[in-house]
Amino acid sequence: MDTRQLKTLVAISTQGTFARAADIVALTPSAVSQQIQALEQELNTELFERTSRPPKLTPHGLQVLEMAKDMLRLEEDTKASLRGDRIAGTLMLGSVRSSALNLLPKAILRMRNLYPDLKTNLRVSLSSTLISDVAAGRLDAAIVAEHLGFPPALRWSPFLREPLWLIAPEGTDITDPIRLLNSRPYIRFRSAVPLANLIDTEISRLGVVPQDIAEIDTIGSIVTCVRQGMGISVVPHVALQEPEDDRLTRLPFGSPQITRQIGIVERIVSPRGEIIAHMHEVLAELCREHGVRREVSTSATVMSR
Repeated sequence: MDTRQLKTLVAISTQGTFARAADIVALTPSAVSQQIQALEQELNTELFERTSRPPKLTPHGLQVLEMAKDMLRLEEDTKASLRGDRIAGTLMLGSVRSSALNLLPKAILRMRNLYPDLKTNLRVSLSSTLISDVAAGRLDAAIVAEHLGFPPALRWSPFLREPLWLIAPEGTDITDPIRLLNSRPYIRFRSAVPLANLIDTEISRLGVVPQDIAEIDTIGSIVTCVRQGMGISVVPHVALQEPEDDRLTRLPFGSPQITRQIGIVERIVSPRGEIIAHMHEVLAELCREHGVRREVSTSATVMSR
């Protein structure tokens, strides 16, 4: 199997047509077509549906595309390693759609400045998918919340331990969290993620029955609604980073105040261990007073309070 054919396949998938892919791989459109035909003959399967315009990958084609990306990345990393330059190649990084996601661009920029030959590919998905992809080697590491369990081959290291806050519009004069939860319209964080369950569980434990006015699946949108005076809600500390957030009424949520953790999951034996450890340090530094230094051995635990 020729890696040039695999590069052509990837180029077609990203560019959408054989003609545009030809420009990327510096071939003629007919040469691109010949490469794909040769790859199909070698694999004894059709990779594209020729009747559709633009060409569409078949189910087998999608499977081969994922294999091609893995093989090309392995080739790139191997060449970098043989050159004696381990801080090169591509770091495949995943992240849940979390308010902590706003830390990643800053962290990636710092890593880029430190290691100019290192590329970063970021994928946002659900924690269960990301954990599976890390275990299978499709991702080097992923940013996920504290989880109930990880496969034994994986290690989870928290870089953020932050408090949760009950927030209300500017000028709210109620200082008792229970009274505030019972008396004001409540914007509920509704999502299939641990944070939503953590908040709902504590509200139930407190014996509160909020007056739900909305259910929203992104923390950033919830903060915006509270700023506009729509109601109150519960959010993690990292979501309150804008200057206008300082004007919101902010009360500790939970008794004692609830905290949640975000960390990096990686394979225990990983060729990218050095880079991931440095990424962890950068993220912990960006979290300031809520950053968590990496421990030598970290195991996944149940949700902390």
